[in-house]
Amino acid sequence: MRDNNFWKKLKASGKPILALAPMAGFTDSAFRRICKGYGADVLYSEMVSATALYYSDRIGTQKKGKNSKNPTIELMDFKKRAEKYYVVQLFGSKPEHFAAAAKLITAKIKPDGIDINFGCPVSKIIKQGAGADLMKNLAQSRAVIEAVLAETNLPVSIKIRAKSGEMGAIEFLKNISDLNIAAVMIHGRTLSQGFAGKPDFKLIKEVRKYFPGVVIANGGIIDLASAQEALKESGADGLGLARGILGRPWLFKEIKKNKQLDLKISQIFKLIISHATRVSKIKGKNAMIELRKHLVWYVQGLEGASKMREKLVTVNNLQELKKIIKEYKK
Repeated sequence: MRDNNFWKKLKASGKPILALAPMAGFTDSAFRRICKGYGADVLYSEMVSATALYYSDRIGTQKKGKNSKNPTIELMDFKKRAEKYYVVQLFGSKPEHFAAAAKLITAKIKPDGIDINFGCPVSKIIKQGAGADLMKNLAQSRAVIEAVLAETNLPVSIKIRAKSGEMGAIEFLKNISDLNIAAVMIHGRTLSQGFAGKPDFKLIKEVRKYFPGVVIANGGIIDLASAQEALKESGADGLGLARGILGRPWLFKEIKKNKQLDLKISQIFKLIISHATRVSKIKGKNAMIELRKHLVWYVQGLEGASKMREKLVTVNNLQELKKIIKEYKK
C-alpha cells in the first residue's frame, strides 16, 4: 500500500471507519464539516465528472481570469484541516478522461484520496456508460482504474454494487485483485434494486476473500440498529452512510457512542441555523436555495412538518429561515 494510505491508518485503530458517502447535491463542504463534527472519519465529495475535468484541463480557465474556476473545480473545494480525510469521487467512462482528472486533482486540489464510482444507478449516469453501467465492463473498468493509479500518488478507492446486470461484486474484484486499491465501498443492493430493498451484507462478507484492502459496507443504513446489523452481517471495516444521515447527521455520533441520541426540537433548529450560516459563508447569496433540500430533511417527523416544509422550500435568506423557525409552534 502507499505510504500516505490513510485508509490503512484508520483500519489500524480497530474501530469501525465511518464515511460520509458521496451524494450529488448534498455532500458539499458545509455538510461535510457538519458530519465531521459528529464523528465522520472519511468525507467524500459530490460526484465529479472526469470528462468535465478532462476538457477543463485542455481548454483551461484563463480566459475568465487568472484566479477563476469552472464549476466542476469549485465543486471539489475543501478545507484541509476541517475536512480530514477528504476524498474526491470521480465518475465517467473513458480511461483518458480519468487519467487527466486524476493528474489535475493530485496537483491542484490535493485531497487525501481519489475514488472511482462504479455504483451509481441514476439513469443519466448510466446512459453515459458510467457508474454501475461501467461496472459491467471488466476490461473498461480495469483500464479506468489503471489510468488513475498511473497519474496519482494518492490512495485510490472504488465504490461498487453487489451486482450490476450479470456482473457481481466478487467477479468484479477478482478482475482487479492485482491492482493497488486501498479501499472498496460496496452498496449491498443490486443495480436493479436501486435504493430500495434489503442490502445483501452477507455478500460483502464474502468479498474479504478476494480483496485485501479496507472494506466499507453501504446501503440501507438509516439508524443505529441498521448500522449495528450492517457491521455484524458484513464483517466490514466500516460503514458508508448516505441517505440515512440526511436530516440526521448525528447518526455518526450514535454509531461511535453506540447510543441513540434523541435531539430536542430546539437542538435540531440550532443545527439548522448552524448549517445555514456555514453554507451562506461558503456559497453566498444563492446558498439558501441550495440548502432547501437539506432543510426539508431536518424537519421530517416533526409535528406540523408539512406546513413548515411549504415555507422552507421557498426560503431565500438566513433571515427568512430564522423567522420560520421562530414562528414554529409545537
